[in-house]
Amino acid sequence: MRAVVQRVREARVTVAGEPVSAIGAGLLVLVGVAREDADSDARELARKLVHLRVFEDGEGRMNRSLLETGGSLCVVSQFTLLGDARKGRRPSYGDAAPPEQAEPLVEAVVREARALGATVTTGRFQAAMQVHLCNDGPVTLLLDTHKRF
Repeated sequence: MRAVVQRVREARVTVAGEPVSAIGAGLLVLVGVAREDADSDARELARKLVHLRVFEDGEGRMNRSLLETGGSLCVVSQFTLLGDARKGRRPSYGDAAPPEQAEPLVEAVVREARALGATVTTGRFQAAMQVHLCNDGPVTLLLDTHKRF
């Protein structure tokens, strides 16, 4: 699984102008599922997200996790994270999992993060979403459960 993780002051997701989810301070996470991903990848990603130390401590260092700060997590599925644009100008999405495989794995990330104590909201799977955010820092990280980068 791949994720773009952004520390935010606030974020919201809308579909056709209607609100779907909103959070205050926390993490907005765009999640892409690869064909080779399994439940173990979803568990690993959820654990990483809730324990990632990207929030400032009393001394101003990024030393606190989402759970320690009481922040929220907004998980948005985004298959385009698996796009391969190394050849030509049109990305190939052949490595992206089909929807029937991807949706349960994104839901597993959400379920695991909640089980670990995080407050989690989501986008709407396969919808044309508008994601609004105020990146805090800015802090943006790339994660990959297969350690490709």
